[in-house]
Amino acid sequence: MALGRGADYTVVMAEPNTPPPVELPAQARRARLLLWLVVCFFITLNVMFFAYSCFRVPINALQSGGDATAKVIDHLGGQLESVAAAFRRGTITTAFVHYATTLTNTLHLEVATLRQMEVFTRQEEASTGFGFIPLPDVIVEARAPVEYTYFLDLKGRWRVDVKDGVVRVEVPALQFNTPALDVSSMTLEVRKGVFKVAEVQEKLRQSLSSLARRQAQENVPLVRENARRQVEAFVEGWLLQSFSDGPRYQVRAAFADEVPSVVPESAR
Repeated sequence: MALGRGADYTVVMAEPNTPPPVELPAQARRARLLLWLVVCFFITLNVMFFAYSCFRVPINALQSGGDATAKVIDHLGGQLESVAAAFRRGTITTAFVHYATTLTNTLHLEVATLRQMEVFTRQEEASTGFGFIPLPDVIVEARAPVEYTYFLDLKGRWRVDVKDGVVRVEVPALQFNTPALDVSSMTLEVRKGVFKVAEVQEKLRQSLSSLARRQAQENVPLVRENARRQVEAFVEGWLLQSFSDGPRYQVRAAFADEVPSVVPESAR
């Protein structure tokens, strides 16, 4: 149809037909979420493996000893001071006690445990009639397993001396915890006597704790050398972790009640 001149008209532009967004089914959404979780898991796994590789190599090298240990120690040399430097500054003893306290989380360093069957005996003279009529002696015996634990007091007197490639450590005298007597496995036996046996047995039971402590003191020579080796191994571990040249030193330990002292008076 022709439009006349001067006629008014309006052009209407039709908007394109845009389809509505398609919503994924629930199963597809779950599949997409699972895919992302798998991707994140593998990324995290690779990061952890990378970190493990970075830290595991130096640790394995330290444990393997030899040239590998020397290389790792040289690598850490910029971060750790030397044993001689710490000794000159007079901080080596304090550093060791702090290390031991932190590692054990106590003020006691356990160095030996002894388990053995103990035999405790009590003998008394039985009498009656106000003590005027003597009777045969009464001897009773108790057998029980006892565990003795020996330790060093970290608050005690510790001294460290360094000379000629040897770290000499003087430690406090050995002490022991209350002996752990297994009463459930204890057996009582009458070795001699008939009269007042029950009374003597009860007295023996009441004295077992003090008898076990006395035995713990007598057992100190039996555990001293094992305790010494434990102290030396503990100090070696401290040197390895705390000083750049720690593995190059030998360790010798002695107890304060041993003569002569391993640490000269000039070093105290």
